[in-house]
Amino acid sequence: MTLRYESLAQNGAARRGRLHTAHGVVNTPAFMPVGTAATVKGMWPEQVKATGAEIILGNTYHLMLRPGAERVASFGGLHKFMNWPGPILTDSGGFQVMSLAELRKIKEEGVTFRSHVDGSQHHLTPERSIEIQHRLDADITMAFDECTPFPAEETVAADSMRRSMRWAERCRTAFKDRPGYGLFGIVQGSVYPALRRESSEWLTGIGFDGYAIGGLAVGEGQEMMFRMIEATIPFLPADRPRYLMGVGRPLDIVGAVQRGIDMFDCVMPTRSGRTGQAFTRRGTLNIRNARHAQDPRPLDGDCACPVCRDYARGYLHHLFKAEEMLGPMLLTAHNLHHYQALMAGLRGAIEAGRLDAFAAEVAANEAKGDLDPLPDPLAAPA
Repeated sequence: MTLRYESLAQNGAARRGRLHTAHGVVNTPAFMPVGTAATVKGMWPEQVKATGAEIILGNTYHLMLRPGAERVASFGGLHKFMNWPGPILTDSGGFQVMSLAELRKIKEEGVTFRSHVDGSQHHLTPERSIEIQHRLDADITMAFDECTPFPAEETVAADSMRRSMRWAERCRTAFKDRPGYGLFGIVQGSVYPALRRESSEWLTGIGFDGYAIGGLAVGEGQEMMFRMIEATIPFLPADRPRYLMGVGRPLDIVGAVQRGIDMFDCVMPTRSGRTGQAFTRRGTLNIRNARHAQDPRPLDGDCACPVCRDYARGYLHHLFKAEEMLGPMLLTAHNLHHYQALMAGLRGAIEAGRLDAFAAEVAANEAKGDLDPLPDPLAAPA
């Protein structure tokens, strides 16, 4: 194996570690901002790094369509193309292809689909997915899989999972080992513990540098998601990183870390920022609401990000009402900083052996909500 995971501390099932890649070290638990099309929307790469992010995610499906993997390779790979010098993980494209229900056909060889961009026809196989990710120069390549739709009958989920496992074997064969680069397998099995175990054991038999849990956060709810994590973790190697794909909200992340997950990605902080939703320690707030129009306070009085340092809620409210592009940019930056601060807090709590207490504090603060205003830091002392 060429991608090294270093364990530093453990608190219950939770782990504090480091992932050593060709383009740098990733401290775990880690959250990866989503840069689907070679950009984290609304952010310069330098700004993404300033939030505390050490690794970002790109997407095989979108980049193969625009601008094309070969073109990215001609620029020296995705790191140089988008000016992100740190580690990059690329999603294999399986989830996006499977979402094109009316535009694709699945066979054992791979998937034939029509582009959502221009209707052109493409054929994506496990081997081609790996080839594209090599051309992108991804530090972490994901195996090409079929993301089982939810809900699914057990027989349907079993057939889907086993096809993904056969594809995983082909991905492992196609992957070229290089120092600092790695390939992750993806556990499937929908909401059926026996299938999750079968998938985990199949993948560990093949041997991967890391293991992702896929097919969750697709409508099954938090309780079921946690149950499937608990059904999967015991069958994954302790010396490899574990990645929960597409998750999620802060409390989802905290609960998953408590259950042994090391890595996360989600569009939520960036997408929410573009629509006026801000994450704070007191939960989310909608900056478009009229109650923020004359509010001189920051989004979160305890947040150290430049947005909370320099901009009032009233100004941010104005930007969204005026449809100025700066509004989504600033909220995106704040949300990404909030997520990275959460991850730093989780890492520190694991090291200190107080993760459960930290998790309880996060949940208690979110439960308070923002309707009960925080003390005004600009008000004169009583």
